Amino acid sequence: MPKPADVAATGLRASALTDDLSFLLARANAIALSAGNAALAEHGLKARSYSVLSLAADGAGPSQRELAEFLRLDPSQVVSLVDDLQSRGLVERRPDPADRRANVVIATDAGRSLAAAARDSARSAEERVHAQLSADERQTLTDLLRALAFPDA
Repeated sequence: MPKPADVAATGLRASALTDDLSFLLARANAIALSAGNAALAEHGLKARSYSVLSLAADGAGPSQRELAEFLRLDPSQVVSLVDDLQSRGLVERRPDPADRRANVVIATDAGRSLAAAARDSARSAEERVHAQLSADERQTLTDLLRALAFPDA
């Protein structure tokens, strides 16, 4: 006999809301975020802290403002994330050579090492979440989401 929650979920899947693209994107994001956070937990990270660490480890030397804009976070959230990563010895703030009023965020050796390990865990979680899609479908989805995320590119 189906559980009441299963019956309700089945009925909800027939809702007109499941034709709403924004809802579907939000739901897919919530599912992916949950899986990603679970995979990153073994590294002491969550999706947001991993994103900051990963960008700092890529060598571009982003400023905190650039991180906030790129990740679509409030600057105060980025300050808190960088503070946490810095307290763990994973990133350093250094004066921006182009603007002495700003800081850039640079990953330490330990931060680069952790970012690489966390990237592997995040990719494994992503593969599990998207397992029902073929490789071509995943690439198409990636291309479409990239077009939405970066319309000026």
